[in-house]
Amino acid sequence: VQLQASGGGLVQVGGSLRLSCLASGSVYGFGTMSWYRQAPGKQREFLASISRGGSTDYSANVEDRFYIYRENRPRSMVFLQMDSLKPEDTAVYYCYARSVLDDRVDYWGQGTQVTVSS
Repeated sequence: VQLQASGGGLVQVGGSLRLSCLASGSVYGFGTMSWYRQAPGKQREFLASISRGGSTDYSANVEDRFYIYRENRPRSMVFLQMDSLKPEDTAVYYCYARSVLDDRVDYWGQGTQVTVSS
């Protein structure tokens, strides 16, 4: 199984980015998929998750600015639309996916850097 995140970059305050994560290697697809981030010197922070059926959950820090959605066919992908970006959103963003066969098994992507400049 491999998760490949992309879409990060440098953006000005107030701008937008869309992160993408392609999950491959499971013929059954994936269960809950999520986004996390980690800023320098801080712990990894949950941002948003979406179940296989489309139910979503957000951190209160981002729920009014970020939007998560996913595709299950033909490929398993999860996206994070980020609007009204702030300097404090600067971090490495990671995608996460849970196995659909065993919810004790999870997978992480390699991370994509988002830098918001003021």
